[in-house]
Amino acid sequence: MRPMRTVDSPGYARPLHPGAWWLWAIALGAAASRTTNPILCLLILAMAGFVVMARRSRAPWAYAYGAFLKLGLIIIAVRIVLQAVLSSQSQGIHVIVDLPQIPLPAWAAGLKLGGLITWEAVLIAFSQGLQLATIICCVGAANALASAQRLLRSVPGALYEVGVAAVVALTFAPQLVADAVRVRSAQRLRGYDGGRLGGMRRTAMPVLEGALGRSVELAAAMDSRGYGRTTEEAVGARRLTAGLVFGGVLGVAVGLYGLLDASVSGWLGLPMLGAGCLGAAAGLVVGGRRTRRTRYRPDPWALPEWLVVASGIGCAAAFFVVASRDPAAAVPPYPLDIPQVTVLALVGALLGALPAFLAPPPPDRRAASAVNAEPATAAGEEVAT
Repeated sequence: MRPMRTVDSPGYARPLHPGAWWLWAIALGAAASRTTNPILCLLILAMAGFVVMARRSRAPWAYAYGAFLKLGLIIIAVRIVLQAVLSSQSQGIHVIVDLPQIPLPAWAAGLKLGGLITWEAVLIAFSQGLQLATIICCVGAANALASAQRLLRSVPGALYEVGVAAVVALTFAPQLVADAVRVRSAQRLRGYDGGRLGGMRRTAMPVLEGALGRSVELAAAMDSRGYGRTTEEAVGARRLTAGLVFGGVLGVAVGLYGLLDASVSGWLGLPMLGAGCLGAAAGLVVGGRRTRRTRYRPDPWALPEWLVVASGIGCAAAFFVVASRDPAAAVPPYPLDIPQVTVLALVGALLGALPAFLAPPPPDRRAASAVNAEPATAAGEEVAT
């Protein structure tokens, strides 16, 4: 007789809490913000992609990570072109090409159009573009792993209006990918390959309209079912709630800026972030009293959720330590040299991949694997007979 598994077991098939996936992805994005080392950025991308492939469900929005990867490639290409063509700083001595320089008016001082293009400038632009692309792909990993509808159920009642706007924003990108696949499949069935550049308009307009329409319909359905209905509350309590939430969010923003920018004072980092979190939490508790709602089958927050969040925080902490103790490894000073990779940075990147083993498998993937295993088992029994 098999032992019964609980929600604390990583082998128990259930969807992980979407808040855990978002916290893990934000921690990976924070780690990527501390380095322009191409090797480390590629490691973070690889770890995020590995987790997505191992723990995504079979829902249409779960395939959004590939679209974010393509967006990252576009960002890198645009960053290189802008650096090579418009930047007025002639970095490096290894010239690739000397383009004719077009004079610009006085109000465009600091920019150039043409001139020398060096390998150093191109590689610096590539590293900076890869850093931004890595941060965006971390957000894409959260979109592919966490359901926006389930995440909205965990939003405190005081953030009803923000939650309705957030569900439109968070479901737009996954629905965009799902509608793009649906439209392309319908076009191929009608004999249209869609390979020409002029045919992008026939694909883009239905995709944009369908993705935005589905997101707005979801928000309208939530509103029609009474989501976020509030009770009467005194004016003073509402003002207290608004002040606490606004002050907390402002403190969190300033604290995150202090953590990401090493040049600012230390008190703008963790102290301000902690104070902002306490203020925001107090405002949410006070504001949540005016909203009465029940949850049907609330998502559990058990041991796998804590492990996933801890792996992301461990990855971010390792990169923060590397950036403070070994800046040359986090931000290579000369782009033509081979970037250094410290052991701590490698361990931090590997910590980010632990949710592929610590998070429980999605129920739909476990059910599909069980169905695929049944014919093989039956065939093996027939051969044995």
